[in-house]
Amino acid sequence: MTYKLVCIDIDGTLLNSKSKITDTTKAAIKKAHNQGVHIVVSTGRMYTDAAYYSDLVGVKSPVIASNGAFIKEKDKGEVIYQSVLGEQLALEILEVFRSYRISPFFCTPHKFYYGSIFFKLFYFLAQLSGQRRNVLDTEYVSSWQRWRKVLRQERENIVKCEVIHRNIHSLGPFRERLQRINHLEIINSSKHNIELTAKGVSKGRAVQILADFYQVEREAVLAIGDSENDVSMLEYAGMGIAMGNAAAVVKQKADYVTDTNDRDGVAKALYKFVLTEQPADRQYEFS
Repeated sequence: MTYKLVCIDIDGTLLNSKSKITDTTKAAIKKAHNQGVHIVVSTGRMYTDAAYYSDLVGVKSPVIASNGAFIKEKDKGEVIYQSVLGEQLALEILEVFRSYRISPFFCTPHKFYYGSIFFKLFYFLAQLSGQRRNVLDTEYVSSWQRWRKVLRQERENIVKCEVIHRNIHSLGPFRERLQRINHLEIINSSKHNIELTAKGVSKGRAVQILADFYQVEREAVLAIGDSENDVSMLEYAGMGIAMGNAAAVVKQKADYVTDTNDRDGVAKALYKFVLTEQPADRQYEFS
């Protein structure tokens, strides 16, 4: 099979455990791009954040952001798809956060709103230490009243809501309460978070939209990921590949398991299934 569309998750997949894209992975992606393959970055991150890492790849790649709620064709600047939560749904979600006294995170494609003072400190320290080089447009929201105002002002732009909590046991009842809300898609990308988008939004649906946009058949789509929010795109793709460091449920759903993100698993998958030119260093073949 000749694959024409390759969709790659960011965290735990494209990035290694040091949050870097290795030169080996960059080189493999560039070879695939030069071969005429559409390379797509697909992530739960907001668009501005995702676009930063897409630029680091070194090719003009479309971006699927916010778990599929926003898709943009970078080289033409064209927004292909956007799904917003809307004011009513966002305010209903906010009331659940308020009742559990949990700080929310809401984002548009280009701005990140947060209610945790600890995140403000973490983000500052990450920038200071050089761990985070891209600067996001962020705003700290200090009260529930202010949150309601923000959600009304941004009702046409909020694409995703998220909770990040150190105590994973407290997320169980919180998630159960969220599941009572209609028109809401609930997914995890780690055991410490819950990600909320409008009903029907998923990476798999976004990959389908992008495949239709490029007129690529499903069988010619290859997707690589490691987390629960990647399962839908691995299931949609003609070839779904799990990273060696992926969660067990992701590996179970995948057609193939490559190496880990610290051992150039993405590059090895590309050399095995996509690239016609094999590497000079045979260690990047993976069987």
